[in-house]
Amino acid sequence: MDQATSLKQKKKTSELIKDFFVAWLYIFLYALRGAKFVCFDFWIISFNYLSYQLDKTYQRLTNPEIAKQEAIFSEEEIDAAYNRTKTEHKKRVKQYKYSKSTMAKYMKMKAAFEQDLQAAGATRSKYPNVYRFTVRNVKTDNKIFSGTMSGFSKLDINSFLVNEGYEVYNIETSEFTNFIYKDSALLGRKMSTKDLVFWLTQLATYLRVGITLNDAINILANQMTKDKSRQRMFRSICYELSLGESFSNALQKQGNYFPALLINMIRAAEAAGNLQETLDDMAAYYTEIEQTRKQMIGALTYPTVLMVFSIAIVVFILLYVVPQFTKIYVDQGVVLSGMTAFIVKVSDFIKNNAINIILLFVVIVLICYFLYHHLKAFRTPVQIFLMHLPVVKNVIIYKELTIFSKTFASLLKNNVYITDSVDILSKITTNEVYKAILYKTINNIMKGEKISTAFEDHWAVPDVAYHMIVTGESTGQLADIMQKVSEYYQEMHRNIVNTLKSFIEPVMIVFLAIIVGLIIIAVIMPMFQLYNQML
Repeated sequence: MDQATSLKQKKKTSELIKDFFVAWLYIFLYALRGAKFVCFDFWIISFNYLSYQLDKTYQRLTNPEIAKQEAIFSEEEIDAAYNRTKTEHKKRVKQYKYSKSTMAKYMKMKAAFEQDLQAAGATRSKYPNVYRFTVRNVKTDNKIFSGTMSGFSKLDINSFLVNEGYEVYNIETSEFTNFIYKDSALLGRKMSTKDLVFWLTQLATYLRVGITLNDAINILANQMTKDKSRQRMFRSICYELSLGESFSNALQKQGNYFPALLINMIRAAEAAGNLQETLDDMAAYYTEIEQTRKQMIGALTYPTVLMVFSIAIVVFILLYVVPQFTKIYVDQGVVLSGMTAFIVKVSDFIKNNAINIILLFVVIVLICYFLYHHLKAFRTPVQIFLMHLPVVKNVIIYKELTIFSKTFASLLKNNVYITDSVDILSKITTNEVYKAILYKTINNIMKGEKISTAFEDHWAVPDVAYHMIVTGESTGQLADIMQKVSEYYQEMHRNIVNTLKSFIEPVMIVFLAIIVGLIIIAVIMPMFQLYNQML
């Protein structure tokens, strides 16, 4: 019985082994077939299918009868399908409907506004005010909404809104409205360089295809549905243009939204009749300025992050690592001295006054920021100090000379007077050293002296830049020379920024290693003293 059982078990085992090998053989064979399909058969099938489709397409294109027979839709069916898509799209546009009581309230508001408009609505103010209006968009969705725009009187605002296709219910202004939307600096009435480049490019494109300036501004206003501040600004420009103002004056009345350089360039373009070309040139100019700014940010980002990371590591060691060792030494009665005692005192001081240190640091940073941006007597020595540091000075000087020469070249190419150009340059730069040079240049020009006189023998002006300005004055090609100067110093700035980025990384790593190493050595040294005591 036992012998028969053992034979059956042996037979079963041999069958299992046989099945196992057969299964692996089939797996291997099917894997080979799959690999053959992926590597060979699939591409043959794909090639044949594509060849067949290309052949059918060729026959359809060369034989009109075949194309007519294989046409899926007739011309009437295509038109019907197209009209259905238009109809379905129109159905998706929401139409606002209001109750009779709501409309009665707005009509009562409109009647009161019309009486006020006849009484004092035509009174024009000396300076523009911000008016808040309530209107209904009768052209599209019948929506009632409120908005703001700048103007000189209620009558002017009403005329503009009616011409735009709105039914006006109310227009009013107040000191609070003016403060919030015009006078308050908290809202940041300034267009970023990135948005300015997009706006100039879009506007130049619209003018190039034959759209009028007012219609182009309206299109841009409709695109800014999420940014109410920008929409209000574009609406104000349209309002100024409807009153007969020039485009440059309309931009100038928007406060700090647009830079003085752009406004003066557009004013010169209006006189010369090349507005579209000027807009393209200014878009390219601000694109290059934005690239220069990004290079500076890129150069400063890495060392800033590395510095913050280093400070965080040092603070972590002082607050969490050092106290652990200090507790051990105190329990064992080890007397701390020298560098170790100093590190322990610093650790205790930071631990006990962490909040005060953070508050003091924030206050100092805010005070320095405020003084730098609002006090010339503080800003000037800081800039002079930075411009005398070994590596930083070249970064600042090359950046300022790039912007100065590029802007000067653009102004001269657009036939802006030299005195006006220098005045614009003095307003663009935020560096007090170069502002002083430009103010001196204006005085020299008024005295009949050369532009290059103020740049001669000045520590902030490299000899190459000075001699290039002299060459441009003597040859009468100052605009072209300034363009070459900008290209030269832009390349110099790019090279020094890249060098600075590659130089800062090892310096910061070595600095972090030295600081952390000194702290660790100072903390561990008493451990050897404790070890000797135990022996």
